[in-house]
Formats: sequence, C-alpha cells, structure tokens
Amino acid sequence: MSAMADKIMKRVRAKGRGWVFTPKHFIDFGTRGSVDMALSRLAQNGEIRRIGRGLYDYPQLHDKLGALTPDAEMIAQAVSAQSGDRLAPSAAAAANKLGLSTQVPARASYATTGRTRVRQAAGRSVTLKHSRAPVLGNASEAANGVVQFLAGLGRDKVDADAISQLAARLDDKDVQALIKGRAQMPGWMGDVVLKIGAAHHG
Repeated sequence: MSAMADKIMKRVRAKGRGWVFTPKHFIDFGTRGSVDMALSRLAQNGEIRRIGRGLYDYPQLHDKLGALTPDAEMIAQAVSAQSGDRLAPSAAAAANKLGLSTQVPARASYATTGRTRVRQAAGRSVTLKHSRAPVLGNASEAANGVVQFLAGLGRDKVDADAISQLAARLDDKDVQALIKGRAQMPGWMGDVVLKIGAAHHG
C-alpha cells in the first residue's frame, strides 16, 4: 500500500464503518490526482467501496448480508462536503425528529445552501433541496431543523402552541445558536426565535 493510501485508510478507520466520504476529505494529504488514484486503488482492493461519482464508503458489514447500504444522512453529508454546501434536515424530517409530526418522510430529503439535486449512491436516492431559509454554520441539527420547520410552516401558521412545543424540545445550546443566527433569518422568524427563547427560559 502506498504512503498516501495508508494515510487515507488511517483516517477512514478512525471515522469508523458506515462513513461516506469524497476525495475532498483527504485534500490535506496531497494533490487531488494522487488522492483520486489512491482511492481508486483502495476500492479495487476492496478496502473501501465506490458508491457513486466521487463518493466512497467504508461499509458496515453484516454477518449474513455482507456490506450494508450506506445511511442516507451520511450520503447527504458527503455530497454537501463535496460541493462545500451546508446541510440541514428537511422541514418534514425536522417536524418528525422534534416530535411535532408522526409522519415519517418517505424519501430521504435534506435542505441545503447549494442547488437542488438528487444524488444516487449505492442504490439509494438522496434529495438535496435548496433552502430559502438560512442553514446556520455553528448550530446543531436540531437548531437547523427548527429553522427549516418554521420556514415550512410559514409566518402565519406559527402559534403559541408551536412555540411552546419547540421551546420544550430544544436545549440551551440550541436556543443560543438560534438567537445568535437571527441576523441571517427573515424578520418574522427572528421574532419567533425570541419567543422560543423566552418560553424556553420561562
């Protein structure tokens, strides 16, 4: 194994099985060409698996089923890293995760700061939808989920009930991140965030 391949595998193993990655994740190791070459060699040797254009994974293994399909969220994160976009849960996924809806979105869909696109990887299709609402940089998935959820609801649908439910489901750090991110939000959403903050600390 080349020194480059060796360094790549060290990082891959440190991340653990199930990790989905792109050549961009190793750009600090050398030129893009040498990273690409090492990755394709590792894939040929079966150390890693190529799952799509410029996408690889270190598959989780099952006793009977062999290599498992990668997790949709891992694919979405890798695709975002590839294009340098930020990622957030879709409004529907956020509503489900925050316990505000029992509907589980049928399709893996995420909000992104980049353009809308569908990526196929390992037989799985992941939809990235351009978000009109901001995706906050230093915020958790829950905090960004709230932004997408509010954007999906719209300014006229946010009632006291929704505010108290969101306040109850966020921790202090999430509320702080939302309040910090108000400058990036439309005015009405920033005002809702203040109300969530007051209800959370109330």
